[in-house]
Formats: sequence, structure tokens, C-alpha cells
Amino acid sequence: MRHVLSALVQNVPGVLAHVAGMLASRGYNIDSLAVGETEDPHLSRMTFVVVGDDNVLQQVRKQLEKIVTVVQVTDISAQDHVERDLMLIKVNCQEGKRTEICELTDIFRGSVVDVAPDEIMIELAGQEKKIQAFIDMMRPFGILELARTGRIAMVRSVNRPLGSGGVTAAVGAAG
Repeated sequence: MRHVLSALVQNVPGVLAHVAGMLASRGYNIDSLAVGETEDPHLSRMTFVVVGDDNVLQQVRKQLEKIVTVVQVTDISAQDHVERDLMLIKVNCQEGKRTEICELTDIFRGSVVDVAPDEIMIELAGQEKKIQAFIDMMRPFGILELARTGRIAMVRSVNRPLGSGGVTAAVGAAG
């Protein structure tokens, strides 16, 4: 079973190495790892994807919670959440294929972020299945380079408005 864990950690040098080393020394494999500063510049959020049964999950949580610089550990996958990956992909676009690549990029709600005479760079964010499907669509054109982030995730708000109007209203008010 796949688990998404979020660890709030102190934003100090060596935390990533300490956490990764601890997990590796105990034989836990990390499928994905993303780290970034939070709304509090003194804290960073580490988002892990680990595969294993509930016993593995509990052991990983216990080991993380023992680390002094770890403030909080949450099993995001056990709650209603949103998760995303980000990808940059550079694709060969010789022989008049630029229009077709751009149309596919639009269908997948990606963005062209750089253009050269014979290649194009695209940014795409979404769930892992969407990212993988886009990669599969780009293979025939010739993928020149590919970079992906680890998964990031957040638990959905408990007090969010119901219905589709709540999101639109909130976005409209923020704009």
C-alpha cells in the first residue's frame, strides 16, 4: 500500500540527510521525497511517499518522531487530501510537430515555458497518472530531457464551502 507522509521539520542544515539516512539505515524505501520551506521560514515540510503495509507505516512514523528536528508527522493519505507532482520536459519538435505538441500540452493543461528552433520545454503539474500519461504521449516526438519533483500534498480544509460555487467564488475574490 502507498502512503503519503508529511513531516514538519526545523529548517536547519542536515535535517534532510538525517531523515533520509535514518530511513535508509532501517531499510525503508522512499518512492518520492519533496522538501520545501513552509509559511513559517523556520520550518520546512518534507513529503514522503513510502510503500508498505500499516506496520511499515507505523514504524516509519515512530522513527521520524524520534528525530529531534522533526516537529510533527502526519499520514496525509489517511485523510481527504490533494497531491501533485510537477514536471519539466524538453521535447524534440522538428519536422513541423510543434503545433501537435502544443495542442497536447493544452489538453493536459500544461504550459510551454521555453521554445527553441528544434525543441520545446513544457511544465506540467498534476497527479502522477496525468504526468505519466503526458510522458507517454511525448515519447514518439523524442524526449530530450525530463525532470520531476517529488510528490507534494496537503489535507483538504475541513470548513471549505460545499458545491462548485465555493471554489469559483474564492478564486474570484482573490483575483
